[in-house]
Amino acid sequence: MPGNRQPRVRCGNEPRPAPAMEPAGRGAWAHSRAALGRLENLLRCSRCNIFGLRPVDYTDNENLKSLLLLPEKNESSSTSHCLVKNTGQRRDRPLVLIGSGLSSEQQSMLSELATILKAKKCAEFDSTVTHVIVPGDAVQSTLKCMLGILSGCWILKFEWVKVCIQRKVCVQEEKYEIPDGPQRSRLNRQQLLPRLFDGCYFYFGGTFTHHPKDSLIKLVTAAGGQVLSRKPKPDSDVTQTINTVAYHAKPDSDQRFCTQYIIYEDLSNYCPERVRQGKVWMAPSSWFIDCVTSFELLPLDS
Repeated sequence: MPGNRQPRVRCGNEPRPAPAMEPAGRGAWAHSRAALGRLENLLRCSRCNIFGLRPVDYTDNENLKSLLLLPEKNESSSTSHCLVKNTGQRRDRPLVLIGSGLSSEQQSMLSELATILKAKKCAEFDSTVTHVIVPGDAVQSTLKCMLGILSGCWILKFEWVKVCIQRKVCVQEEKYEIPDGPQRSRLNRQQLLPRLFDGCYFYFGGTFTHHPKDSLIKLVTAAGGQVLSRKPKPDSDVTQTINTVAYHAKPDSDQRFCTQYIIYEDLSNYCPERVRQGKVWMAPSSWFIDCVTSFELLPLDS
């Protein structure tokens, strides 16, 4: 062998040598700083987990505490979560379109647009849908539209379809997005925050005709909630000691600690005994639907 060097045999319990670390260049350092910045924004945007605790509650490091307690730049008081600019959601996954409440003529135009954009057009909503098209300027309470809201899809006015066909390209969606609830949900998904009914349980009592019970159950599942097969007992120690909070409830509201809802259809003749005790509240189905379309856990009258 060159230089009469003897081959070195490593002992079985001897640790392997650490690989040589190449000096990081400016590009790698900039990438690391950008990743840390995104993590900082995500942690600061998070309000609390299912136990009512914030990221700042889990650290004893004073420097990290001061970082997490800093106010967000350009923080808006009109929303409970920080907002992020659109990062081109449609480019993250294939374009999948679905119409809700459209006329036959509008459905034909949507099919034409799908051909132009080489996109898929669905008849029924599924997890691949990226864009839900509605005929007017307001959010709809159809199952397709509500599932689209809860899934963080683009909910767009039909005008967007016309402009895309005219220009033969997929134009930016922000100008044509239905405001309020759909936008809140889309931004909530972009920030990887919990879904609307995270930490909530629902029991459906009586009959439901305006919105079938099966549809309501689909909405609960899409919103991250749980469906109860038995009516919760307000005076049960097991019920009242469930240690979770509703993530999207207002922080200063007692509704934050209400985790189990008994839903009834207020449009029917079914009039159950009113319940509002600890973690168990009674709520009409109209409240449930309004929560979905506005993407908010709305207050309940006493």
